Amino acid sequence: MTDWDAVVREHGPAVWRTACRLLTHEADAADCFQNTFVSAVDLAAGEPVRNWSAVLIRLATARALELLRARYRAAARSRALPDELPADPTAPDPVAACAGGELADALRVALTTIDAQQAEAFCLVCLEGLRNGDAAGLLGITPNYTGVLVYRARAALRERLRAFDPTREHLPGGHP
Repeated sequence: MTDWDAVVREHGPAVWRTACRLLTHEADAADCFQNTFVSAVDLAAGEPVRNWSAVLIRLATARALELLRARYRAAARSRALPDELPADPTAPDPVAACAGGELADALRVALTTIDAQQAEAFCLVCLEGLRNGDAAGLLGITPNYTGVLVYRARAALRERLRAFDPTREHLPGGHP
């Protein structure tokens, strides 16, 4: 029998950080937190869980990405997303843009537009800091395939976030 109070007490802060990092809205993060533990209850009913931390981080990442997709799909119904994400022309470099939150917001939008498995692998490896092997175990795939997914996600995100590339030359007419 799982001691859910102990699981939430021990792993809740990590789940909360994961949800907040991706969602930025406290209400969405709270929904994600709750959905993560509901999913964990369902998962634990079917099979024993050996590594609560890893399972909960993966579930939180997946639930946060689901909420992001729902948020941006709803926003797309009222307005079309631009073809190219705008960069702040007054920001002197990407670090300043990130500090202002613009790049982070653009990354969240871009994560909702790429393949779901690529986005999840990217979040686990690049945002949560898991090794490919650890992420592979959570995703139920091989470490090599995890690397492929992360590589493809980075390529897709690089394309979608090219407006934030400090080496990009701007030519007259707005074309690189």
